Amino acid sequence: MRVVEKRQLLSPEEIGRTLQRLAHEIVEKSSGTKDLALIGVRRRGVTLAERLAKLIRGFSQVDVPVGTLDIALYRDDLSTISSQPLLQGTEIAFPVDDRDLVIVDDVLYTGRTIRAAINALFDLGRPKRIRLCVLIDRGHRELPIEASFVGRTVQTTDTEVVEVRLQENDGEERVVLVDRVD
Repeated sequence: MRVVEKRQLLSPEEIGRTLQRLAHEIVEKSSGTKDLALIGVRRRGVTLAERLAKLIRGFSQVDVPVGTLDIALYRDDLSTISSQPLLQGTEIAFPVDDRDLVIVDDVLYTGRTIRAAINALFDLGRPKRIRLCVLIDRGHRELPIEASFVGRTVQTTDTEVVEVRLQENDGEERVVLVDRVD
């Protein structure tokens, strides 16, 4: 199976503007930064959460804490992915109890990753509220999970894949739609 790039969905500049808008929306809909914390889902969700925190710091002069969540052991498809899951660890250096948490991820698809993230968070405590921020919502939900903050909604087919490429993770900055071809 090979992948064919169909089109670019976001340029580096568009990613930057989208994150700026999302940072403002998060603070506005949170009535400020009190008790606010961002939780990035490993890999690209962490990068996006760190960028959002930096943007929030830039306009509010408040350091919003950022945590890293590894959901590997909470996945419902663990047995189909690998017999030995790669664990990278959860790093949340603050209590989640009574916090206003925003889970940050790159692409929302079936909702299963976010279900796993919520389960992992509740094992750490009882947040006041959990919301979701994604760069791309591509539809095709299998669970009743929706994002509170969405960078862009993109209609896709089942064979298409949205690839978020970030400088820190991939050495390039853009979001592309690719198609899997047999």
